[in-house]
Amino acid sequence: MVEAPRFVIREIALFERPVVLRLPFRFGVVTLTECPQAFARVRIEFADGQSAWGAAAELMAPKWFDKDLALSNEDNFDQLRRVTALAREAYLSETTPASAFGHFARHHDAHRLAAGRLGFNPLLASYGPALLDRAVLDALCRALQMSFYAAVRSNAAGIGPARPEFDGLEMDAFLASLTPGAHIEARHTVGMLDAITAAELKEPVADGLPETLEDVVRVYGHRYFKLKVGGDIDADLARLRAIEAVLDRIGDPYFVSLDGNEQYADAAGIAELMARMRETPALARLYASILFVEQPIVRKLALERDLRDLRSASIGKPVIIDESDGELDSFVQARARGYAGVSSKTCKGFYKSLLNAARCAAWNAEPSQIRYFMSAEDLTTQAGLAVQQDLALVNLLGITHVERNGHHYVNGMAALPDEEQQAFLDAHGDLYERSHGAARLCIANGRIALASLDCPGFASAAMPDFDAMTALAI
Repeated sequence: MVEAPRFVIREIALFERPVVLRLPFRFGVVTLTECPQAFARVRIEFADGQSAWGAAAELMAPKWFDKDLALSNEDNFDQLRRVTALAREAYLSETTPASAFGHFARHHDAHRLAAGRLGFNPLLASYGPALLDRAVLDALCRALQMSFYAAVRSNAAGIGPARPEFDGLEMDAFLASLTPGAHIEARHTVGMLDAITAAELKEPVADGLPETLEDVVRVYGHRYFKLKVGGDIDADLARLRAIEAVLDRIGDPYFVSLDGNEQYADAAGIAELMARMRETPALARLYASILFVEQPIVRKLALERDLRDLRSASIGKPVIIDESDGELDSFVQARARGYAGVSSKTCKGFYKSLLNAARCAAWNAEPSQIRYFMSAEDLTTQAGLAVQQDLALVNLLGITHVERNGHHYVNGMAALPDEEQQAFLDAHGDLYERSHGAARLCIANGRIALASLDCPGFASAAMPDFDAMTALAI
């Protein structure tokens, strides 16, 4: 292990640029057609005067961090801008050197309190630090000329002692045990508005890219899928039957997760859906292929009610939390309620992902009938920094499939300057391809190649064109 370098954060510049979807996407209560993406550039400075810049990016997805229907999408965007600005103020306020993790740890509690005073929930509050922490680590990696993988495995960020949640997990040994893979399976999300077959297309985009589930399977060769369910059991069953009719054409085994998107008030609701699936012969193969169920219960109740308090039915599959994962100890609370897993998302913070992965390793070493695990969830990551940093994180955690859908709803890098597209193509020729007039994520036989992410910095040998962006509208 290397001693974690200490430094001061000297500059933080925040930007944004618009992202327009080629297909509308509905998740939970919102249908999304456009959305801004936030960017952070951070300069760190060491005691000897050496400086380094790092960067990170994240879509400002509405109606996920805060699902209050009284708020418009623009209100949600402004919330995310505000918590990012709050984090910037905090990270620049302290001029005492600290490790990368130390900067996160020293501001975590105060930032949550400041965000709470503005009415922001912990999940929303985490967005700002999560963005800055990645940019800080990117800068550190570039200063050390280390890859993200090497920096984490050697604990160059100094992860552990500064936060009590990390106590007893032997973080140095755990981090050193992590081994990245050469590729990862892409798990395609089927949204509530997505067409299953061509017969359902009312207004085709006709841009040559896949529009239906049939197209996606044919073009990308996916074997992993994430299926959204909406809480109306009869409607869900009908849609699942239509999906199975397409997936059953796949000769090889396929695997699915169900995303409840907080559409149920309690465990009984999702248990009824699962029971009805088991009773439906046409859904037999799909049900057998389910790996887990994601966040079926509304977040304000999910950690108050035990999943196992069911008298007449059983969910029958492992259940994970996603939206309920607002605090550093949320997974601990979820475990006590019968949950088996938790999602990794860079928008919730990569330190939290590493913490929860270490918990899984520790809990799985204990005698138990439950195997604890992490899933990789995020359909909003866009080509460039966002998708690369998220892919590198979940790959290092040993997660073998990841929800990946930004490439489906957005036309790759088509809206970006040609020079920026070419820079990412040149630096990451295994990850991207040029087709239909733009650079885009390359998925072949359902897989994404990751070798080029093992480069100095946080998984990117190229940088976006910050001059082509506008300042974050704070």
